[in-house]
Amino acid sequence: MAIISFLGGPVIKGLIDAYNAKLKAGNVESRIAADLAAGEIAAQTAETQAITQYRIASLGYWWEPEKIMGYTVAFYFAKLLIYDKCLGWGTTDPLIGWSGTVATAVVSFYFGKRTFENVARIIKK
Repeated sequence: MAIISFLGGPVIKGLIDAYNAKLKAGNVESRIAADLAAGEIAAQTAETQAITQYRIASLGYWWEPEKIMGYTVAFYFAKLLIYDKCLGWGTTDPLIGWSGTVATAVVSFYFGKRTFENVARIIKK
């Protein structure tokens, strides 16, 4: 009886206390993990919003001079290729002199800009 009393009292009580302590520690760990996960999600959301704002700012407006020149040259080449060459419905005078140089520069700018940015980024690092 003394042995059962001994096992039933302090030993069981100690096991229950140890189990409760383990549960509390687990809850604290899971709470910390949940707080860290929430912080990570908030950081990712803030980063996504910042990237979106940067993209909006870098796009600018359609009426900026560089874009108007790009639209003009794109329209010219589209007319040359589609209307004149593919459909055969007209003829367009070739660009000579200053206008040809500007058209070449505009096309070079649009297709070469990203290349120069990437090379500059590599050199900067």
